[in-house]
Amino acid sequence: MANTPQAKKRVRRNERRAEINKARVSRMRTFIRKVEEAIEGGDKAVAADALKAAQPEIMRGATKGVLHKKTASRKVSRLSARVKAMA
Repeated sequence: MANTPQAKKRVRRNERRAEINKARVSRMRTFIRKVEEAIEGGDKAVAADALKAAQPEIMRGATKGVLHKKTASRKVSRLSARVKAMA
């Protein structure tokens, strides 16, 4: 248990930050899911638009420290490869 005032403040701050980070991750995953659903739907134009919207969200997650930079790049790369491979 936190005893010092600073430790108590850190606990409060960590709770706030965890909530913010959870929202960021959830938002990012929603955008990724929309791209995957569009790919499964088979419409390349819709999938390309969804990817265009998801790309900045994924990279923003990396910028904000929710994801590692290379993880974000890998996710974008794999999604764009899947969209590009659509007939």
